[in-house]
Amino acid sequence: MTVGDGSQVRGGGPGSGPPPIRVLLADDEHLIRGALAALLALEDDLAIVAEAASGPEALAMARAHRPDVAVLDLQMPGVDGVRVAAELRESLPDCRTMIVTSHGRPGHLKRALAAGVRGFVPKTASAQQLAEIIRTVRDGNRYVDPELAADAISAGDSPLSAREAELLELAADGAPIAEIAERASLTQGTVRNYLSAAATKIGAENRHAAARMARERGWI
Repeated sequence: MTVGDGSQVRGGGPGSGPPPIRVLLADDEHLIRGALAALLALEDDLAIVAEAASGPEALAMARAHRPDVAVLDLQMPGVDGVRVAAELRESLPDCRTMIVTSHGRPGHLKRALAAGVRGFVPKTASAQQLAEIIRTVRDGNRYVDPELAADAISAGDSPLSAREAELLELAADGAPIAEIAERASLTQGTVRNYLSAAATKIGAENRHAAARMARERGWI
C-alpha cells in the first residue's frame, strides 16, 4: 500500500479494530531504519507511514503524512532529533515524539524533555520493547530509559539553557564558529554570544573548556 507521494506503508493489516498507530521512522542509517521498519510492521496495530534519513526530511515527511508518533534518531544530518521534536510540537501538536539513540547522556535527555519528547530510548532496546513504548507514547504517557534517568538525576541540574547546551555540544569536537553557526542555522555572532554565556555560567575560560566540563558533568 502507498500513500501521498508514493511512500510505502508497512504494517497495519486489515481488521475490524481501531485504526493502527501511524509511525514515522527517522534515522540516517538506512540499514538500521529499514530493519526496524520491517520488524515494527509485524505488529498488527502499527503502520509505518513514512521514513526519513535527515532532520529536514523528517520534518517534511511528518507534515506530509501527519503520523501519530515520530520515532527520531538523536543525531541526524541537518537538524538533530531534539530540534525536530521541538518543531513538531509547534506545527503538529497531535504528533507524539520519541528519541532513539546510541548516544544517551543526561544532557541529551534534559534537552529532549524540554522539547516535549515523550520517550527516550537506547538503541539497545528490542523491536518488541520499542513497539510497546510507541503505544505508551501514543496514549499520552512518557517513557524514559531507567538507567539514563538515574544518570540524569545524579548529574544534577545544568545551568545551561537548551540552546547553550546544543551549541556547546556542537563545539565539543573543536568545530569552528562558522561551522557551528551553519549547523545550528544561526549567525556567527549569535553563536559566539551563546557560547560565551555558557562558558561564563560554567566558569570556563573558553568554549572548548566549557564543552569539556559540561560533558564531564553530564550536561551535554
